[in-house]
Amino acid sequence: MADEEGPEVVVPAWHCLSKEETIKTLECGADLQEVGLTDAEASERLAKYGPNRMTESKKKTLLERIWDQVANVLVLILVIVAVVSMVRAIVEDGVDNKVSNWIQCGIIFSVIAINTYIGIIQEGNAEKAAEALKSMLSSDARVVRNGKEVMIPGESVVPGDVLILGLGDKVPCDIRLLVVSNLACQEAALTGESVPIDKTVETLSPPEGLTPQQVPLGDRKNMCYSATLVAQGSGRGVAIATGDTTEIGTINALVNKVEKKKTAVLEQIDQVSKYLAGAIVLCSIATFFTARYRANQKWIESVTTALVCAVAMIPEGLEAIVTVVYAWAVKNMADQNAIIRALPAVETLGSVTVICSDKTGTLTQNVMSLTAFVTSDTRWKIDVNSTDRSADNFTRDDAYMAERAKHQLKRSVSQVIKDGPNSDKSRRGHQSSNHFAVQSLHAPAPEDDAPKVIEHPELQGTSPDQAYVKTALAGGVLCSHCVLGENGTRQGEIGNPTELSILRATYMAGVDIEELKKASPIVAEVPFSSEYKFMATVHAPFDELDNNLDTADKYVVHAKGAPDRMLKVCNKQAKSGKIDSDEVEDIDEAYWTEQIATLSSHGLRVIALTRGTVPQSEVTEGDQLGPEFVNGREEGKWLTMVGLCAIMDPPRPECVQAIAEAKGAGLRVAMITGDHKDTATAIGHMLGIVDEEFSEAVTGPELDAMDDDQIKEAVMTHNVFARASPQNKIRIVKALQAQGQVSSMTGDGVNDAPALKAADMGVAMGKEGTDVAREASEMILADDNFATIVVAVREGRVVWDNLRKILLVNTPINNAQGLSVLFGIIFGLPDTPLTAIQVLYSNLICAVTLGFVCAIEPAEDGIMDQPPRKVGKRLIGRYLFLRIIMATIVLTGCVVGSVFIAQALMPKPVDQLPQPSKEYDYALGILRSQAINTLDFGAISVTLSARFTYNSSFHPRLLKGNKFAWYSVAIVAVLQVAITYIPGLNTVVFKMTPMGGEHWGITIAMMLIVFIVMELEKALRRYLKAQGADTDDRERFLWDESQHVDQNIELPKGASHLNLTELNH
Repeated sequence: MADEEGPEVVVPAWHCLSKEETIKTLECGADLQEVGLTDAEASERLAKYGPNRMTESKKKTLLERIWDQVANVLVLILVIVAVVSMVRAIVEDGVDNKVSNWIQCGIIFSVIAINTYIGIIQEGNAEKAAEALKSMLSSDARVVRNGKEVMIPGESVVPGDVLILGLGDKVPCDIRLLVVSNLACQEAALTGESVPIDKTVETLSPPEGLTPQQVPLGDRKNMCYSATLVAQGSGRGVAIATGDTTEIGTINALVNKVEKKKTAVLEQIDQVSKYLAGAIVLCSIATFFTARYRANQKWIESVTTALVCAVAMIPEGLEAIVTVVYAWAVKNMADQNAIIRALPAVETLGSVTVICSDKTGTLTQNVMSLTAFVTSDTRWKIDVNSTDRSADNFTRDDAYMAERAKHQLKRSVSQVIKDGPNSDKSRRGHQSSNHFAVQSLHAPAPEDDAPKVIEHPELQGTSPDQAYVKTALAGGVLCSHCVLGENGTRQGEIGNPTELSILRATYMAGVDIEELKKASPIVAEVPFSSEYKFMATVHAPFDELDNNLDTADKYVVHAKGAPDRMLKVCNKQAKSGKIDSDEVEDIDEAYWTEQIATLSSHGLRVIALTRGTVPQSEVTEGDQLGPEFVNGREEGKWLTMVGLCAIMDPPRPECVQAIAEAKGAGLRVAMITGDHKDTATAIGHMLGIVDEEFSEAVTGPELDAMDDDQIKEAVMTHNVFARASPQNKIRIVKALQAQGQVSSMTGDGVNDAPALKAADMGVAMGKEGTDVAREASEMILADDNFATIVVAVREGRVVWDNLRKILLVNTPINNAQGLSVLFGIIFGLPDTPLTAIQVLYSNLICAVTLGFVCAIEPAEDGIMDQPPRKVGKRLIGRYLFLRIIMATIVLTGCVVGSVFIAQALMPKPVDQLPQPSKEYDYALGILRSQAINTLDFGAISVTLSARFTYNSSFHPRLLKGNKFAWYSVAIVAVLQVAITYIPGLNTVVFKMTPMGGEHWGITIAMMLIVFIVMELEKALRRYLKAQGADTDDRERFLWDESQHVDQNIELPKGASHLNLTELNH
């Protein structure tokens, strides 16, 4: 792979070279096509260019991964404690002491091993994109060597090799074609083009305005590309690029080049660990000197006491419970079709400020649908989301898209058509995708832009009968060879999606499509051609459709096509679309011209339906008629205009609500599409993406012409990016990040992989996407639905809230454990009120049970009514910091206080008892039992209060919403009783003595004190919030990061290869 910092290699524009020039550029002989390379030449080139495989990114060894997990101060402290415990187990006398120290040592190493395992598993799931790309390459290739056809390993192919391609072959490298025989390649995996590309050997010239390098791969029809498939025919070509220099190899380099950033939470946990390590060292030192000089302990005992304090303050279970938070969220999202590939990515979702989405299939239904039918004086609006087969799906609404879109009001018809989906102009070198595109339609802009007056208000909202729909749309059904899918769906459908939309609307109106075609079969036809852009079919008269017409000795002709072509051959129009000899009038060309422009301004594709009659003597059954049958008749204009079919890929209905929810949550939704500007703007209006603040769309060519500063401004002032290329996606992502935004980006093709990797949250499509896009992303949409992204964002916010709740629970517990040891000794205890095993037990049991309660706490009301958190925001803001300190003080005070209250109930204080003695051990055991029970039951109070950030826990809601809360409380209570009363477990392992009723009274009283204080603090915060205080920690705090760092948004090297084909999204 070329050095990232080196100059970018100039690649010849192979598609613009002739066959002879290509062979000469490759420094091969003129007889290359016949004899190929010799073995010696192939070996020499293999040494020069390297094997035909992609360079893999360096992977960490298992030992390196283990070291990454354990190389931190907190683990070091735990190891020191374990080593000291091991030494004491070896040198100390007494079976009980030996057993206790060995158990302590075993528990510590188990905790380290479990956390290390969890971390390695997470990291192992992170990067597989390069493997997915590698799996797409061909394993074998048929080449010409020494004048003979031979099979060689795909890795042995070199530039200059002559390759032979056949049906079903996977192309092993990038090839300039020399000979083709009906060759077509399926390039969807690389370019996103859904249909096979017909291949040629002719030299290509770039379209006007484009350089050779800017020509999309899909239009380089004399080339074949590595990892694509031969869909039909055969061919022969010369290898021009292998391995990393192929188009897919360039993408592989970009995928590996984009560095993945650590999520905010992981960075903050690392930072908190450093602060915590400092605090632990200070507290441990203070504890050591206090134990040595205040309690007069021996040096080894003082060290042990200090290490107990250290162990107490280390959050051994924090990493595991953070993983549980992520895993639980991942499960919830998977149930709702959002598949998370890397656990920490869940947290990123909660900070997303901009959701960049494709249009087709994600925001829209990916089903072309008839949305309106316009006649001479009537407009029918069609319910595209109805599941009922009824003519009621058609509703009269004469105001529906009756006026041009605002941004097209003052433009001429030709200008409107040029910008819309009915244009026949190529865009960025791509051919028009609309078979029925308008080529020539001219009229000035309307002078009167006053609102249209509805002539028949009493008819608005009414529906036609099925017979009307059947006759009005008969031309769209009969003049078609398309086959509708099962039950009107896409499954099994055959034909052009635009034509199928008319069949689908007719079917959903209750019409039996197949029966209609059988009853009125095609007698003869003018097949469709892109040259004249219409199709016509001839039928025998059919009573249900034609009994009101004069059809004696005549055939009925149905013609449909580009509206400008149809308008030129129409002299009549059907009143209201009714098929009746008495309902025909002279055509109003100006009216129809403006209707075409109006519908086009709203991003709709338009097809005109016409009909007429011809003498039966003119047509012989089975005739394949020419276009002159329609546009070259002696009578000139002879057809009757029935109506205009307005067609689009409509928005998903659930997306409208999802976008409204996203906007309420302070999120911007941006649509990035390869479609026309008008279509994109119209869909944006329907979805609520285009509004007063973001009223216009910007196109890919316009972005290309901007400098970095202009692009940074454009991404903050536009929500719709039309005619966008994969390069545009990368620059949009980089520009948003430079503006301090956290963006998600959707994509489905191989060419989208670098943008997905560059985005803060890459989102791939599960149904239509490629494996490479999925492997380059953090999240996959199993249903390809935008609404799922919003659900995932909501879950990401829940994760952030729950992580803060976990810190509010776990941190005071850890702090209270260590500080209880320190202050217990300061206030006169001769030994620690908590043992190392007790604090390890408390850490783990509280993390596993009480931490789990917070980890899976459902969303609180109003979570999507809040704006996204600011970039660089710390988990621990000022109010959470104060809450943690308060909870630490209260819990520590209750633990230490309960110990001295329990001591006051004894006949003699512990420090007055002889050491060693049974009386001393018994009394110290009582104090330790009191301490651990007060601590863990106090932790229950902290947890129950922390379940609700603001709402009071003195409420029935405490009993609802999270059934595991009370399971966890029960588990902790049972375990506390077990370690207090089970013989051997209490005295040998935990160094505890069974408690009496008065001690349990102290425990319950302290538990209530903790709960009440936590609730009073919440009441104070509710008051402060009502006064306008930032109690949500949304404003910047002392240790928050700066909002953003400006960055270079230039495209990475090799990104020019991403303009692969039209992105019709």
